[in-house]
Amino acid sequence: MLCIATLAVNFMARNTTQRPQFVPSVVGGKAGVHLPGQSLANKDRAVGKALRERTPRHSHAAIGKLPQRRDPVAFIVASDEDRLENLVPIRHSRMLESPFTYYRGAAAVQANDLAHAPSSGIVTQCCGDAHLLNFGGFATPERKFIFDINDFDETFRAPFEWDLKRLVGSFVLAARWRGISDARARDIATAAALAYRTEMAIAAEENTLDAWYAAVTWEGILRDVKDDPAVSRRLREVVVAAEHHTSEYVFHKLTTHKSGKVRLLDQPPLIYHPPGMDIPAIAALFFKNYVKTLRWSEQVLFARLRFVDAVIKVVGVGSVGTRCYVVLMMGEQNEPVFLQIKEAGKSVLAGPAAPAGPLPWRDRGERVVVGQRLLQAASDIFLGWTKGPEGRHYYVRQLRDMKAAVDIASMNAHLLKLYARLCGETLARAHAKAGGAPRIAGYLGKSDAFDAALGKYAIAYADKTEQDFETFHRAAATGRIKTETSPV
Repeated sequence: MLCIATLAVNFMARNTTQRPQFVPSVVGGKAGVHLPGQSLANKDRAVGKALRERTPRHSHAAIGKLPQRRDPVAFIVASDEDRLENLVPIRHSRMLESPFTYYRGAAAVQANDLAHAPSSGIVTQCCGDAHLLNFGGFATPERKFIFDINDFDETFRAPFEWDLKRLVGSFVLAARWRGISDARARDIATAAALAYRTEMAIAAEENTLDAWYAAVTWEGILRDVKDDPAVSRRLREVVVAAEHHTSEYVFHKLTTHKSGKVRLLDQPPLIYHPPGMDIPAIAALFFKNYVKTLRWSEQVLFARLRFVDAVIKVVGVGSVGTRCYVVLMMGEQNEPVFLQIKEAGKSVLAGPAAPAGPLPWRDRGERVVVGQRLLQAASDIFLGWTKGPEGRHYYVRQLRDMKAAVDIASMNAHLLKLYARLCGETLARAHAKAGGAPRIAGYLGKSDAFDAALGKYAIAYADKTEQDFETFHRAAATGRIKTETSPV
């Protein structure tokens, strides 16, 4: 992915009696018609405000009373189950690089900790892993450049503040990694919470469709920084570079010619053809189920592509060891199109969030796709889900289609704070799109009580994460977990 050296900025449920149905609200016998004095938004705002009595906003400063026998390594080992065994040591090694990289791979640990923290009780569709590197720029189907959440592997319904706490914690750990003081780190985390609260208040006043269509656009980001020529210039450079960061660009980096045919390069242990696997047959199995999840127009488009090759590719930190395939397709003019087929596991929020009643998806791949479509301002035209060998669940999307991500190593405290505001605003927009903005806004209110609490939480949880990181280090040193250099 392209690195940004500074700040960047259908639901396909089938109607069955076993699955929850989403229907318009009915007031006075007419769907969506609300008489004066009966505004659902105002009622929701009042409900949210009333919830402060049960869970005061300042209480969110506490990480909660965690179990005495809490073992962070056990959560990580449990999350390693069913991953590709040869890749698990790579996952552990990446997590050992710093407390921040450990945090990226320890979403399951924080999810279980959040279950012991004060809760607003306001549930929405959450990203599930909203750390600062899971935001970035990309092109919409209309080829406009926007900024949004870009990872939904853990998406699930949970209290809205769980996403925000995951976000602010990541900013403190990133700030510490950059040598920034805790006073400024807390200020950065607080800025993210303030931006979330401010944007949620705006969204709560918007009509339903405006909230649904809202997006954080690159043009809007540039307007916000117009008084800073240096930042504006670098952001414009990012857009220009991203426009060239396409499948054509990736094609020359990832392919070779073998026996007169185009093939994806093996770069073990991070990119390789799975041994003993009939790749064309497996691809046919994936696509047979996948194409049914696309709209008819995208099915017609996909039929114009032909399969060429596929490899397993190691991605990220938290995802290392899950089955992830990069697939090379070719269009009618021999133009490359890269798809990613990524395994969808159980969300880390599934246990702690303890959902009641039937879930609005049939399998885990659909869960990821439904969550992404619900939260993201614009989703990939090839986004869909499927099942593969052994009945495993996967989702499909394009790989590196004009995408850009942050480079934390290049950020000072000022830029990190600007980026925190951007992520907070974007997360609020995503939650508002999923619904419930008036209730969340009512709970957050107009004072800085919640913002200040989140700043304190971020410092406290960063401290806990650094303690967990040391525990994880000891586990690697004693052989409890395997690393890339551990004897097998």
